Amino acid sequence: MDQSSSSANGGSGPSPPPYSPHCEENSYTGTLYQVGKGNIVVVSPPGFYSNTAHPEHPAEFGGNQHHDQTPLPYSFGSQAESDDSSFSNDAIRRGFIRKVYLTLMIQLLFTVGIICAFLYWDTLRNWVWDNYWFSFTMMSVTLVLIVALSCCGDVRRQVPLNFIALGLFTLAEGLMLGSVAVYFDVEAVLWAMAATALVSFGMSLFAMQSKWDFTLGAGFMWALAWSFISFALLCAIIRSQYIYIFFSFLGTLLFSLYLVFDTHLILGGKHRNYEISPEEYVFATLNLYLDITTLFLFILQCIGLCR
Repeated sequence: MDQSSSSANGGSGPSPPPYSPHCEENSYTGTLYQVGKGNIVVVSPPGFYSNTAHPEHPAEFGGNQHHDQTPLPYSFGSQAESDDSSFSNDAIRRGFIRKVYLTLMIQLLFTVGIICAFLYWDTLRNWVWDNYWFSFTMMSVTLVLIVALSCCGDVRRQVPLNFIALGLFTLAEGLMLGSVAVYFDVEAVLWAMAATALVSFGMSLFAMQSKWDFTLGAGFMWALAWSFISFALLCAIIRSQYIYIFFSFLGTLLFSLYLVFDTHLILGGKHRNYEISPEEYVFATLNLYLDITTLFLFILQCIGLCR
């Protein structure tokens, strides 16, 4: 009995204090004592414990952690990572918008140059009058390129194939518009260009400032398009100048709405239900370019009929 007591107290430190559930929190500097006759040594690290005999959350050995240090709140990803991700997404979207509108401006300037060549180059103008098949050929080439750019993802995403296809489409569309413009007066064509620029700028500015989500009306726009096609078939049967003027007005209104719709898809943001992926900058440019050129054709037709 005495031997056991002497062995237990023969360690290098005092015995651990007895357990007390009512013990107040105090600073425990740690202790070292030997158990039994072997070489087993129990080391209790220093720290603050409510129960110094049986600490529930001992500090890491050798550390100075205290019980009153509250842990950092847990979250799915840090706030900094979330802010960086949001900033990165906004930067990507802004770069996408700049790329789309820069490409669109180059397309429109190139198209205007081609139309002016058809208007002011008398030899080319007379040649188109004598070879009406040229206009239909350019319409067919334009349609094929539209289908290729819209349906073939590899064509519109793979660089430089996408820019080559877009350049060929712009050339074909410009030649088609120029071959159509020669059948109108130069003054009417210039007025149509100015009106198209004004309407396009106004609709784009409205789309950028508006918080209305036009992307929710995709089904409604689709129904309007098919109704417009049905009315076009009716105009082909009933030949009347007033019906043609009304048809041109409806076409101008429809593609003005499509311009706002496509602009919302490009801008994206928290007020939009749908948006175009930044990888689809060629497809986005194609949509805006088709909206503006078709708007030009309807305005030109309306001005020509009214004159």
